Amino acid sequence: MSTSTQELAETVAGLTVPGKGILAADESDGTITKRFKEVEVVSTAETRRDYREMLFSTPGLSDFISGAILFEETLKQKSATGVPLLELLKAQGMVPGIKVDNGTVPLARFSGETVTQGVDGLAQRLGEYKQRGARFAKWRAVIYIGAGTPTPQAIAANAHILACYAAICQEQGMVPIVEPEVLMDGDHTLAVSARVTEEVLHAVFHALHQQRVALEHLILKPNMVEPGRTCPERATPQQVAQATLTCLRRTVPAAVPSINFLSGGQGEATATTNLQALNATIGKQPWALSFSFGRALQASALRAWRGDTANTSVAQQVLRKRSRLNSAAGQGKYSAAMEDE
Repeated sequence: MSTSTQELAETVAGLTVPGKGILAADESDGTITKRFKEVEVVSTAETRRDYREMLFSTPGLSDFISGAILFEETLKQKSATGVPLLELLKAQGMVPGIKVDNGTVPLARFSGETVTQGVDGLAQRLGEYKQRGARFAKWRAVIYIGAGTPTPQAIAANAHILACYAAICQEQGMVPIVEPEVLMDGDHTLAVSARVTEEVLHAVFHALHQQRVALEHLILKPNMVEPGRTCPERATPQQVAQATLTCLRRTVPAAVPSINFLSGGQGEATATTNLQALNATIGKQPWALSFSFGRALQASALRAWRGDTANTSVAQQVLRKRSRLNSAAGQGKYSAAMEDE
């Protein structure tokens, strides 16, 4: 095994510890500004630092969280006492990672569809991030369901760029998290969501194969298959689990070590309940089914914190509990009664 291959294997092993998931704390400045506004906190470099310091220094968080995805600003920030925020994660044995895409731009000639940018100069940026201590990366592609969308061209364009990103990551000794998100926005049914998600994942893995990406050394971060947010026909957790597993079995090779779902706008309890249903389904899957939630891990902790360091301990207890419940769901051991414990 080459040094680079061994490095990738060790990072994957660190991220895929049974019973642990990945904390997505890579909100852009725009996104975290919106989240802070909801709890009447002004977003500044200092408040963003204080918030993420609260998250990363949560006692016992590493019992349930294997790694965290950071925004570039966070990777370079230090705590109030001068400790790099990344070191707070490493001190608990969590693996630091970094969001490396530069967001979406309109896909030329395809109205309403986007493609993610940031491949230019990526190898150099990854080298710098790795030097600072990051060991894995994340790239998000966004797929919209609507009238006439997604088009095959938009799916192919996003799949190709995801695969190029993943290949560059592995070349630099960084494990790629591949995130093709089919959005919940819209009134589409569960069946439509399942069809589109299957098409997207087929295209992504075909592109990964073309770019010679080693599937053993990546993590897939897809959406769960759900009806659109405004669809009148809702789905039970069991229906979501069945549709999602059917889609994954048809598209994701067994070589992929772990599938860490995004929450995609689901509420905290809903995301946990759906993850439980996925892991409680009869029959062993070839991959681990875990979580890489952002808002579905942080929302209650953010409300408890509200920008006041006096609330740090309470907010950390909230985060630890939410992480513990998702850890249980990732093992098929969660029940709604645990919410009240």
